[in-house]
Amino acid sequence: MKKETNRWVALFAMSLGVFMGLLDVTVVNVALPSMAIDFKTTFSNLQWILNAYTLMFAVSLLIVSKLGDMFGRKKIFILSMILFTIASVVNGLAPNLLVLDIGRAVQAVGGSGMMSLSMALVASNFSGRERGTALGILGSVIGFSTAIGPLVGGLLVENFGWPSIFFVNLPVGIIAVYLVFRNVKETPAYGAEESIDFMGMILSAIGLFAGIYGLIQKEQHMHWAWTDMRIMGWLIASILILAIFVFVELKVKSPMMNLTLLTNRHFVGVVILAFALGAGIFALAAYQTSLMQNYMGYSAFTTGLRQLPMSLWSLVLGPFTGVLGYKFGKKWMIAFGFIIAGVGLFTFSRVSTTDFTYLQLLPLLVLTGLGNAIINPMINTAAMDNINPKEIGMASGLLNVFRQIGITVGVVVLGLAQTKAYEASLNTGFSDSHMPNAAATGIHQALVNAGAFSGHMVAWSQKMISTPYATKVQDIVLTAFNKGMIQVVLTSLIMMIIGVLAAIFLLRETKSVDQKLDK
Repeated sequence: MKKETNRWVALFAMSLGVFMGLLDVTVVNVALPSMAIDFKTTFSNLQWILNAYTLMFAVSLLIVSKLGDMFGRKKIFILSMILFTIASVVNGLAPNLLVLDIGRAVQAVGGSGMMSLSMALVASNFSGRERGTALGILGSVIGFSTAIGPLVGGLLVENFGWPSIFFVNLPVGIIAVYLVFRNVKETPAYGAEESIDFMGMILSAIGLFAGIYGLIQKEQHMHWAWTDMRIMGWLIASILILAIFVFVELKVKSPMMNLTLLTNRHFVGVVILAFALGAGIFALAAYQTSLMQNYMGYSAFTTGLRQLPMSLWSLVLGPFTGVLGYKFGKKWMIAFGFIIAGVGLFTFSRVSTTDFTYLQLLPLLVLTGLGNAIINPMINTAAMDNINPKEIGMASGLLNVFRQIGITVGVVVLGLAQTKAYEASLNTGFSDSHMPNAAATGIHQALVNAGAFSGHMVAWSQKMISTPYATKVQDIVLTAFNKGMIQVVLTSLIMMIIGVLAAIFLLRETKSVDQKLDK
C-alpha cells in the first residue's frame, strides 16, 4: 500500500515542478505594469524579462534531456528544481533589470529540465494502464498551468506586489524537491559510459537560439520585412547551424541525438501536433488576454477568473484521457480535440462584434479549453509510442522544443494576421471618416505606431477625448480591432486543420512505452 501511495505522491511532486516552471512563462505578463513603475522604465525595456526566459527555455530543453538520459533523470530533475527555485529568489530580490533578466535566463534552464524530464520519469514510475492515466494527468497540468497564469499572477501582484510571483516558488520548490527525492524512482543512466557530445550540445543551443531570436525580432517589429537581415540573418544562421548539427550527429560515435527519431513517421506526426497546438491554442492566449484587459476592461485577476471556463477542463479531464486514449485510440481523440477547438475558433469569428461581450467570448474559451484538455495529454502519451526507453528523455525534449517553437511562431503569425487586418480597417475607416486631413493623418499614424494591442489606449486617452473626433476614432479602432481578432482566430483555425490532418495521416495506433517498459 505504501508503494502504491508513493507513486501517486511522486506524480504530484513532479506535476508540482512542471506547474511551477510553466506558470512562470505566463504569470510574469501580469506583473509587467508593476515592474515598470518600480524600475522606472518602459514596457519595451521590460521585454527581455519575457524573452530571456523564452530563449533559454527552448535552448536548454534538448541539452538537459540528454543529460538526464545519460546520468539519471531523477538527479537532473532535482538539480533543475533547485536551480529554478534559487533563481526565483534572486529574481524576487533583483535590484535592477539586468539582474532580473539574468535570473530569468537561469530560471528558464531549471524550468526546461523540469519540463523535459517529467514525462520520462512518469513513464518509468508507472506501469500498465496507470501509466496512461499518469501521463494524462501530467499533460493536463501542462495545459492548466499555462492557462491559469493570469489568475495566479493577478492575485499575487494585486495583494503582495510583483516579487511575490517569484518568492512563492521557494516553499513550493522545497516541498517538490523533498517529495521527488523521497518518492520518485531513478531511471537507469543509459549513457553513463558514453562521452558527452559537447559539439552537438553547443550547435543545437546556438541554432535554436538564432531561430527563436529571429522570430522574437519579428514579433517586436511587425513592420520589418522577413527579408530584413535583422530577421532573415538570424533565421538563415539558425538553418545553417542546425544543418551542421545534423552533419556532426551523423559522424560522432556518441551523438547527442539519435536522428532516427526524426525518420519515425509517427513521432514526426507528434511533433507537428505539438507545434500546431503551440501555434494555434497556446499562442492565442496572449491575444485573448489583450482583448479582455485592453478592450473589455477586465483587471488581470478578473481576466484570469473569467478564463476559468477554458483552464478548468484540463483538471477535469486529466485523469480520464488515458482511458479515452485506450478506448477510442489516441490519433482519433487528438483529431477530435483539434476539431472541437476549431469549432470554438470558427464560432467566435462569426459572433464577434465591436461590443466584445463575455457571452461572445465564452464559446471560444470553453471549446479551445476542452480541445487543449484532450490534445495535450494525448500528445504526451502518443510521443512515447515506439520509442526506445533510453531515448524517452530526448523524445520528450524534442516534443517540448517543437511546442515552444510553435508558441513563438504562432505569436508572430497571429500578430501579422492581426496587424494586416487592423491596419487595413484603419485605412478604410479614416478614408471614410470625413475628418480634416491633418487630424486624420496624425491620429491614423499614432494608431498604427501603437499597434492593435494599444490602440484602445490612444483612442480613449484624455487628449483624444477632448477632441470633436473622439467618438468617430473610437468606432474606427473598435472595428479595426474586431477585424484583427477575427483574423487571429481564423489563422489559429488553420493550425487546427493542420493538427487534424497530421493526427489522421501520420499517427499510428502502436505499442506505447508502457508496453515496452513493462516487458
